[in-house]
Amino acid sequence: MELSYREFGENTNISFIILHGLFGSSKNWITNAKELSVMGKVYSLDLRNHGDSPHSQEHNLESMVKDVREFVLTYRIEKPILIGHSMGGLVAMQYAFACPKDLESLVVVDIAPRQYSFDYANEFRALQIDVSKFQSRQKIDVEMAKILPDSFLRQFLQMNLEKSDNGYKWKINVDALSKAESLNISFFDKEYKGKALFIRGGESEYVTEEDIPLIQEKFPNASIQTIPSANHYLHYFYAKEFVQVVTDFVRSSG
Repeated sequence: MELSYREFGENTNISFIILHGLFGSSKNWITNAKELSVMGKVYSLDLRNHGDSPHSQEHNLESMVKDVREFVLTYRIEKPILIGHSMGGLVAMQYAFACPKDLESLVVVDIAPRQYSFDYANEFRALQIDVSKFQSRQKIDVEMAKILPDSFLRQFLQMNLEKSDNGYKWKINVDALSKAESLNISFFDKEYKGKALFIRGGESEYVTEEDIPLIQEKFPNASIQTIPSANHYLHYFYAKEFVQVVTDFVRSSG
């Protein structure tokens, strides 16, 4: 599958590939990508069923890894630093296990190599709203607020809205994503010995203290950094700190 992407920076000996999380897109990473482009070329991808990339009823880690590898080979990106957040982090870890020699290093953002419950019932309920009958985002937001009281989550999902001839439509493939099984499979019995950085939010429940030994087991050359007050969306709320942690890692690894 040919993925849509945004490109930042100039060609140097450093390249980054950014993989967003569930319901996200390359649009969510523009600020971070621009900051990282000071060091080199940045490719921020739209994973399948997200952003401007094609839709498919198949949505699992294997297919997403295949898509990303196809992108790497098509654009002849040598030794990229692969950055993945949440779902994108699972894809990045799977890629590192499958094709370790492809990568310069790995950055995993607020996700661990373990099983997670696929519990997004309210988000999918909000995405089931027929947005084609609305003529304004404000009215869509009022309707979504009945299901999702968290204004940030609503705004995050609404970044997937696109104006159509009859109101609005969702850019993401809601049907395929809602039918996708848990993205975790048994690949976590593998090991990646390359350079790796795990960044977690101090207020996030996605990477706990109990996960640290598991990360160290599967990624023996990994360092783990915590942004103390950050939640799961640390790259958004703590963009400056996030970019600094990644920059320090890249420079120390070089």
